[in-house]
Amino acid sequence: MNTYAIIDTGGEQLRVEPGRFYDMRHFTLLNPSILDSNTKVLIYRVLMIHHESNIALGDSWLEDATIKGRVLHSHFKDKITIYKMRSKKKMRRKLGYRLNLARFVVDSICFDGKEFYK
Repeated sequence: MNTYAIIDTGGEQLRVEPGRFYDMRHFTLLNPSILDSNTKVLIYRVLMIHHESNIALGDSWLEDATIKGRVLHSHFKDKITIYKMRSKKKMRRKLGYRLNLARFVVDSICFDGKEFYK
């Protein structure tokens, strides 16, 4: 059984399957300390669901579709370094930052009152 969904979160679109884990940036605009381990999450911004040979597409989002999951932990990604230089002007600038990511696992995909597990 090949079930997956495409969700919109954190400014990007992800293809998610039940039983797999994913790293998401900008998971919530709330305080990151709220995202403790095993915090349950419901995602309503589901763009498409594929189950066996059926495909359900939404006009922007699907109405009766949710993704149930839980947050495993939050962590930082490797540091991204930005180096700007203008030749012959003696201008050099070095900046860097680390993205705050939340790793979560998809428990099930719900659509029209049915739940699809792994």
